[in-house]
Amino acid sequence: MGAAWTRAELQKVGGVEELELTPRLSDGGLGRPVIIWVVPSGEDLYVRSWRGSAGEWYRRALQSGEARISAGGVERDVRAVRPAEEVNDYVDAAYRSKYGGDDYVDSMVRPEARATTLRLVPASAKRDE
Repeated sequence: MGAAWTRAELQKVGGVEELELTPRLSDGGLGRPVIIWVVPSGEDLYVRSWRGSAGEWYRRALQSGEARISAGGVERDVRAVRPAEEVNDYVDAAYRSKYGGDDYVDSMVRPEARATTLRLVPASAKRDE
């Protein structure tokens, strides 16, 4: 079972422009890190693949359901969970609010990217020990 993000972690990770996400591989090792956008919405953090399901990091994270993130001085193992479809409107709004001045924001709210929305859930402390 996952733990909740602390308020400080949400502010640090949610406040950075980009985070480093390294998907866990099927053999338990770590794959190649990728730098991606992250948005906070409520008490959660979300990421998407601008390449849609063709994104390698996305496919690997979805397959294993696990990754390691690093951003804003926070490094955590996380579970990558597909959220309920209804959160996508909130996540779209978060992308537009945070990255609205960037030319790529439209790519992050198109249907192909919306279909790759993942909620990052902190891994439990017991698993990390």
